[in-house]
Amino acid sequence: MSYREINFDGIVGPTHNFSGLSEGNIASMASRANVSRPREAALQGLQKMKALADWGIPQAVLPPLERPAISWLRRFGVGGNHDAAVLARAAAEAPQLLAACCSASAMWTANAATMTPSCDTADDKAHFTPANLSSKLHRAIEASETHQVLATIFADSDHFMVHPPLAGGEAMRDEGAANHTRLCADFGSTGIHVFVYGASVFDRSLPQPSRFPARQTREASETVARLHRIPDERTIYVQQNPAAIDAGVFHNDVIAVGHQNVLLYHELAFVEGDAAVQRIAEACDHPLVPVRVSEADVPLTDAVKSYLFNSQIVTRPDGKLTVIAPQESADTPATRALLEQTVDASDNPITEVKFFDLRQSMRNGGGPACLRQRVTLNEQEIAAMHGRVMLTDDLFDELEAWVKGHYREEIVFADLSDPTLLSESRTALDQLTQILQLGSLYPFQR
Repeated sequence: MSYREINFDGIVGPTHNFSGLSEGNIASMASRANVSRPREAALQGLQKMKALADWGIPQAVLPPLERPAISWLRRFGVGGNHDAAVLARAAAEAPQLLAACCSASAMWTANAATMTPSCDTADDKAHFTPANLSSKLHRAIEASETHQVLATIFADSDHFMVHPPLAGGEAMRDEGAANHTRLCADFGSTGIHVFVYGASVFDRSLPQPSRFPARQTREASETVARLHRIPDERTIYVQQNPAAIDAGVFHNDVIAVGHQNVLLYHELAFVEGDAAVQRIAEACDHPLVPVRVSEADVPLTDAVKSYLFNSQIVTRPDGKLTVIAPQESADTPATRALLEQTVDASDNPITEVKFFDLRQSMRNGGGPACLRQRVTLNEQEIAAMHGRVMLTDDLFDELEAWVKGHYREEIVFADLSDPTLLSESRTALDQLTQILQLGSLYPFQR
């Protein structure tokens, strides 16, 4: 049966702001308190989606979550007789909680879940496990909401299994597909699942970062693999290099990206170095094409600054591979040279690179690969999805008009407690669920 990889990109939410909530994410911390541009951010994301769809690459959307999250503020004890009073009290007494409950970080759908296609699972179903994102408060509150979104779109139990986010606290820290790569000869062939973790709770002998926390545990990765019923011989576990984490590589997709039989990686990505890549190659039943980037060619600081490895690699309808890179990778001499060399080389199937302006997302710490969740489905499964989420010309036009009609040009921190922003956001999301035909998805609609 024919399978296709669909890029599910997150629509940037109306409260996109720079609160600097993500410790370990250099760009996020550097942008703290800057003025954000939500309308520009959402349009930049939509333009990337449209470009891929125009090239014949299947593209879909995931809606933003409800923000400000009044229900979460109330759960945190920030009460009030009405929503405006809750916002005012949060701004006065708990500004960090207000920031967390206004974050638009669900835009980075690489962290939405880990997905396994049905051709790899023992029960022949496509499996999803929403990430619990328990390392960061502003992201941890997303987990149950993301579960609701995925359970709505992939509701057909004949084809899909949507698991709840992992419970278990520190031992089960799970950041989703940002630390997972599926390698395969083609989308419908059986793949190898590479789970990359930063630490193990049960094995304290493993090296640990000293500056920033490791967000993914081996125990969480193993649990996801078991839940998804992936055969043991189809899974491989690799530890992130703690030095890379301390340099700002908070997820593996900031230092390595895999697509079909290609693995583009920095030499400092893994604790085992090239030996880890050799293990991956030996596990594959198809030839692996490793594209190694040395520290001499691209220093780790340049890799983090440019988000070279947070590029997407996509397959065009003619079978050629294209790198979707952020403009910052073009602006950084070392990474631009590396990409040009990669395209010109005869020992890999990458034939071109396209640069995109995603500066609003990048300034909050997310590049092209952060913005997408790869979902590999066959034709029956695609037909079984609920909602109008596959991007078409008509849907793009509606979403573009929707953003222009509802999003603010700029937001500063003081705006987050403005009850008018809450009203604007709810009005926008209510209309969005109608556009996407997803029903009463948000708490305020129920």
